[in-house]
Amino acid sequence: MDKGLHFTFCVITTVLLLRESSQTGEKNDPKMLAASKSEAGLPTLTVTTILEDPYVMVRSAELEGYCIDLLKALAAMLHFSYKVKVVGDGQYGAISSSGNWTGMIGEILRQEADIAVAPLTVTSVREEVVSFTTPFLQTGIGILLRKDTVSQEMSFFHFLAPFSKETWTGLLFAYVLTSFCLFLVARLSPCEWNEPKSEENHFTFLNSLWFGAGALALQGVTPRPKALSVRVIAAVWWLFTIALLAAYIANFTALLSSGSEQLPIQTFEDLVKQRKLEFGTLDGSSTFYFFKNSKNPIHQMIYEYMDKRRDHVLVKTYQEAVQRVMESNYAFIGESISQDLAAARHCNLIRAPEVIGARGFGIATAQASLWTKKLSIAVLKLRESGDLDYLRNKWWETSCLHKSRDRWSPLQPQALGGLFLTLAIGLALGVIAAVVELSNKSRHAAGHVKKSCCSVFTEEMCTRLRIKENTRQSQETSGRANA
Repeated sequence: MDKGLHFTFCVITTVLLLRESSQTGEKNDPKMLAASKSEAGLPTLTVTTILEDPYVMVRSAELEGYCIDLLKALAAMLHFSYKVKVVGDGQYGAISSSGNWTGMIGEILRQEADIAVAPLTVTSVREEVVSFTTPFLQTGIGILLRKDTVSQEMSFFHFLAPFSKETWTGLLFAYVLTSFCLFLVARLSPCEWNEPKSEENHFTFLNSLWFGAGALALQGVTPRPKALSVRVIAAVWWLFTIALLAAYIANFTALLSSGSEQLPIQTFEDLVKQRKLEFGTLDGSSTFYFFKNSKNPIHQMIYEYMDKRRDHVLVKTYQEAVQRVMESNYAFIGESISQDLAAARHCNLIRAPEVIGARGFGIATAQASLWTKKLSIAVLKLRESGDLDYLRNKWWETSCLHKSRDRWSPLQPQALGGLFLTLAIGLALGVIAAVVELSNKSRHAAGHVKKSCCSVFTEEMCTRLRIKENTRQSQETSGRANA
């Protein structure tokens, strides 16, 4: 009897040890890593997913990421337990050459999983065999580039880039107009040029141009204005140049630091036309089939390029794509939201501005599943409560210094409209002040010579503008001809 009990005890101990060893082996297998949550009395769902940063990642033999947090929130709302497993073949889901579905879509069709919570794009082909919930993330197709592979050499006249052509044209016109107003007002003002017949006017047109250029360079130059009217124009021009130089320096600094305007590849058409970079996408992904089915000529050229070189330009995983972009002359075409993450994590990467093919990531379920509508409503509630935005900010946090993705653009004239208006008002006030000064002198002179103020004012104007001498010469020439 004792031997029988001893034998039974040994058998039970051996079975328990073998079971514990089997469970330990499964736990150490990367494909069997699971984040499970089981509660008595609740339905248990088998969830398939794929390892992709930041959606699902392995940390200390456990799974974490955006999709894991989303799954926890859905389980808390809908009261179900779950068991997560990583897809066996590492694929999202496409039709193989044998006609069967691979990846997470295939596992749902084979009833190996109940739902798929992953960055799985909702497409019409996938919708024919499975059901999708309301998208929990919106995305599109973009181009991921390495900054140093696409930054073009600066042009010889790169220093002109901070302002647009219209702004430079307006600045040149303002400079010439101000110089002419200085020249005109200096001739009209009696305080600047009291005796036109005996004194020399220092504000010639060339000297006026030199005075304006000196102000642009923040250098004091002669001649120095004496009259109030000339000083008004000079002061307004100085104010204009200081504000203009501040805007130029600020924009030029932003130009050098951003480098966004140096991207020769802004669109997919630019990508097709260049020959420096190879480009590709994930093999069997929805992005690949988007270009295959598109009727756009540019998209067809991209598909033909990738299809002919599929063994060389198509990648198996997203991590491989990012690594290849960082280490070689390669541009990756993929989901823009994932590319934003790569640019946030790796500061030498950047996404091109153009995004096409708006689409979304949804949760896949079996067709006619009762969970589809429940999950869709739960996703909508999470979006309305702001939980989805919180998860987005949590897992897409950048470590780069420059977090803004705003494109730099040359400064347009509209941004300096108030500055140009101030200059115009100052020029007008200077001319008016010069006319008032000349009128006051003409009024005093008219009282001494007993002439009308208008006639004296006209004579002063003609004298200062050298019109009177020309009139006399023409009269003497006509008199000689009559004689």
